[in-house]
Amino acid sequence: MWKMKLVVLLAILIPLSLAFWIATCIFHIYKQDAESVSPIRFLIAILAPVLISQWGLKRKSLDKSGALAGLLVGFILTVSNLCFFTALLTFFVAASKATKFRTSEKKKIEDDHKEGGLRNWVQVLCNGGVAAEMSFFYLLDIGCTEKLIDFRNNYSASWYSLAVFGALCCSCGDTFSSEIGSVVGKSRDAILITNFSKVPKGTNGGISLVGSIASIFGGVLLGITYYITLILLVNEDYLAESPPQWPLILIGGFLGLLGSTIDSLLGAWFQYSGYDKKKQCVVNNPGPTVEYICGSDVLDNHSVNLLSSLLTSLLAPRLAFHVFVYLLSY
Repeated sequence: MWKMKLVVLLAILIPLSLAFWIATCIFHIYKQDAESVSPIRFLIAILAPVLISQWGLKRKSLDKSGALAGLLVGFILTVSNLCFFTALLTFFVAASKATKFRTSEKKKIEDDHKEGGLRNWVQVLCNGGVAAEMSFFYLLDIGCTEKLIDFRNNYSASWYSLAVFGALCCSCGDTFSSEIGSVVGKSRDAILITNFSKVPKGTNGGISLVGSIASIFGGVLLGITYYITLILLVNEDYLAESPPQWPLILIGGFLGLLGSTIDSLLGAWFQYSGYDKKKQCVVNNPGPTVEYICGSDVLDNHSVNLLSSLLTSLLAPRLAFHVFVYLLSY
């Protein structure tokens, strides 16, 4: 049965990849300085997101709407740059594992916690939409190819690459911070990022040492993935002539922490947090049994994720530029 499904899937995907390839060839007639793309690359860009989305459905990490949104995000990132795809894949797998970490404890401190971290299309786009948008700009300006980070010779490619990388590191770092920091450690309290007062774990804007370390680890994980993919795919001659790419690992860790910090600040200012004495957990809406903790009822969690991803994406190229200039002195 599965062989028949595979044959049908390939019968659909191969002609579709060829159609995209023909469309790209027409595009390159008008933009001859952009990199061309092979039909095989388009096939990978279609097939890989399909398999990953199917895996997410089986693991209950995605619902049907989330799987469809994941197909779109995955296709754009994969067809533009395979480094984007491997970073996205690492984020998706690692975030799914982190979300399911100590689920029973999260239920006690989060009123709206979902079993298994099931994500819908809104959550997928709020976490991956900015990366997909920057990848699309990369695709239009640079083409379908992998470029080394070299602000002197490839400024545009480096800028867009770091923008995508920053958005993914933000999402991964924030996910690790909230999903691991909230259930690891003996203390039941966190520190509110705006005034450093003690607040219950699960409070929007609450931070902890464990959560901060976890956010750095999330960014480093993507940095290692991006670095290894880049080294494997780029020609050795280009590697010898370009700046070393290892700072991407350090930059990834910093961006993971930065994205988590921005998310916490936005959450503390613009998300409502209160402690429901009846349910004995943190809630995001006021009520008769809810004691106010911090924030205001302006944004929800999805909006905060989207804004923090966007801000980190825009800051990442400038921060990386200074790292490459001053750390490597080129």
